[in-house]
Amino acid sequence: MCVVGLFVGRLVDIQVVSADELNKESLGKRSINLVEYAARGDIVDSNGVILANSVDRFDIIASPKLVKESFTRKDDKGVKTKVTFMQAVTELAEATGEDAAELISKLTTDPTSDYVLLSKAETLDTLGLVKALKIPFVFNQVRPSRTYPSGAVAGNLVGFMGTDGPQAGLEKQYRSCLDNVNGTSTYERSSDGVRLPGSTVTTKEKKDGGTLKLTIDSDFTFYVQQTMAARAEELGADWATAAVVRVSDGHVMAMTDYPSVDPNNVSASKKTELGSVAFSTPYEPGSTMKPLTAAMLLDAGLITQTTNVNVPGALYTEGGGRIKDSFSHGDLHYTTAGIITNSSNIGISILSEKMSPKERREYFLKFGLSQKTAVGFGGESTGLIPKLNANGKWGDAITTYALSFGQAMQTTTAQVASAYQTLGNKGVRMPLTLVEGCEQADGTVTDLPSTEGIRVVSDKAATQTVQMMENVVTQGWLSSTLQIPGYRIAAKTGTAQVAENGRYGNNYTVSVAGLIPAEAPEYAVVVTFGNPDTMKTSGAAAPTFKKIMTQVIKTFRVTPSTKPAPEIPQSW
Repeated sequence: MCVVGLFVGRLVDIQVVSADELNKESLGKRSINLVEYAARGDIVDSNGVILANSVDRFDIIASPKLVKESFTRKDDKGVKTKVTFMQAVTELAEATGEDAAELISKLTTDPTSDYVLLSKAETLDTLGLVKALKIPFVFNQVRPSRTYPSGAVAGNLVGFMGTDGPQAGLEKQYRSCLDNVNGTSTYERSSDGVRLPGSTVTTKEKKDGGTLKLTIDSDFTFYVQQTMAARAEELGADWATAAVVRVSDGHVMAMTDYPSVDPNNVSASKKTELGSVAFSTPYEPGSTMKPLTAAMLLDAGLITQTTNVNVPGALYTEGGGRIKDSFSHGDLHYTTAGIITNSSNIGISILSEKMSPKERREYFLKFGLSQKTAVGFGGESTGLIPKLNANGKWGDAITTYALSFGQAMQTTTAQVASAYQTLGNKGVRMPLTLVEGCEQADGTVTDLPSTEGIRVVSDKAATQTVQMMENVVTQGWLSSTLQIPGYRIAAKTGTAQVAENGRYGNNYTVSVAGLIPAEAPEYAVVVTFGNPDTMKTSGAAAPTFKKIMTQVIKTFRVTPSTKPAPEIPQSW
């Protein structure tokens, strides 16, 4: 009776008096916490092609407290084999590529621990090798990782991930769309490490990121990127950018840089190559700005396409400055169209005198210069249109004239593309758009772009400017290079000296910007090379401009022109 009484008393103590405390202690020994990894959202192009997505990778983990000197392993035929701890670790090291000594240290440093990370983010193939070893104290858990199936294609825009999260590009800019929220759960297992069926409890639901849809066409972007890179290497250019924008809505079809980062191999790129030069790096655009100057003067009713201008061999300014053209000449009788076609700095400077600096600056701002584009890309530059002094002037006569032909200012490739979209869209600037929207995991769509345009110049002024730009293609010095049979193209070349230490040196930025088809523009194209070695005129950019224009026709099925270009007098 005494013995039975002792047992009864102990049983009451275990099941009633100390039940809660013992249950907690028991649960703590068999309950395992898990992270339920959610997937970061995909980034896709306008056709749904994946540019960035998450793939399953696997962390190889272990429970040191389950480690034994040896265990029995049964093969597929049921044959049992004794495996020692050292043999198991050696096999595990071979499967994962980890250092065996490092694994031994992790597994033996704290024999009471229930969790240690042995190898991180392994592929499914490696996981298969680890599972085949049938080591009873080794487990795995899923860890989504980032991958970029298209490699460097649009890498300058997509950006990349680092150990601390998104580091650049749209990956960083659209965290609110792409970021995932991991969940948590617990399960129980037996003393030998076997998971108990039905014991899993979710403590926090996971949330996958949304899908970010871009406006770009990845195949077309690949072509543009490769074409620009090949030409940049031929020219020995330090950098190169290209932009293709749909005129009707400002959607970016391609925005490429050379060099460009590969998100799968970020360490292979320099720090200066990790973003997008097309958005971040301003330059003096040169004569590609002449059509903007002409458009504002036409809009104000100060000139016509055939305004007569006497263009001298040089234009001397107050303070001893001198404006000259890229070619030597005596007095020339150009119309406005002739000034654009022959890219006369002197001629456009004389025309620009008809408008005050204040009005000209306001027009430049309406074209979107000296401000970030609607894209708001990370690290984007505003460029620079100099502010006026207290007297409403730009300080000196040289600057006042130079701004009319794209010197003494700074623009980005994205800004130039937006300005030409404006000319092609009958004078209405649409917000430059790179992201169509974000589809959240629940099906809702966020981050929709603005579709409200801004009237910059009149329909008539924009149309007449585009018509004059056609003369560059039909009658200019690069006409044989720029023409595409069956299509009317409007274009303007640009060759700008690069300022170094406050003075213009021997380096140049060369560009061609234009529209197709000229009679009803659908796409704007801008091609720019920085500091080329072998050819320092816009002729260096012309062949590549034509190639990209040709690909625009093929990719986006641009219909041929049916009417000839208007004939505008070039001289008087």
